[in-house]
Amino acid sequence: MAVSKEDKLIVPEHLGLILDGNRRWSKANGVSVDEGHRQGYENLKVISKAAFDMGVKYVSAYVFSTENWRRDPQEVKDIMSLSYWAFRNEVKAINKAGTRLRVLTARHKLSPKLLKAIEAAEQATKNNTNSTILLCLDYGGQQEIVDAVKKINDSNIDSKDITAELISANLYAPDVPPPDLIIRTSGEQRLSNFLTWQSVYSELMFEDKNWPDFSVKDLSLLLNKYSSLQRRYGK
Repeated sequence: MAVSKEDKLIVPEHLGLILDGNRRWSKANGVSVDEGHRQGYENLKVISKAAFDMGVKYVSAYVFSTENWRRDPQEVKDIMSLSYWAFRNEVKAINKAGTRLRVLTARHKLSPKLLKAIEAAEQATKNNTNSTILLCLDYGGQQEIVDAVKKINDSNIDSKDITAELISANLYAPDVPPPDLIIRTSGEQRLSNFLTWQSVYSELMFEDKNWPDFSVKDLSLLLNKYSSLQRRYGK
């Protein structure tokens, strides 16, 4: 875990965010679902920057799950369009901040155009070391484990040599430490297939506010709460 230089709080090295409540926010505010997702995206930029300023090194954000393809086709199209725009237009700002962008994805249903934009953004930021943001897009924790097992199977490794460490080494981003803290907004209290393998010892915190209303102050309060925890890891 990292220590914030400003307030000496113990902050998570890796913070996971489940960005829930964009649609509910749009309904409550009388705007389109598309606008709700756009506000959610803008808030992700604000919250991730604040987290990095507080000493967090990695932020993983659950942007679109493998199950979200079941949503209304227009909503899915709007989210994919927003994602494409972000990967094409935000690299300059990400580079200026010294942040590395990585995308955790099953890749199964993303368009070739979007995949090309993702690969270009990842390549452009790969040498940045100040912080890392991981966007989980077309992502499912169970699918990630399945993909890891397939990689191991393709390597012709004997079953007796398969260990938890080996599976971890074959995940989408094996060099990234597990999340110390996962925050979910909108009042739901479940992980919904987010970082299933990596979250076994993550601290979980739930916030009733919808994601676009989740503020830097809210983040600070939860990180203060996290700082007071005694993490036992089964001890």
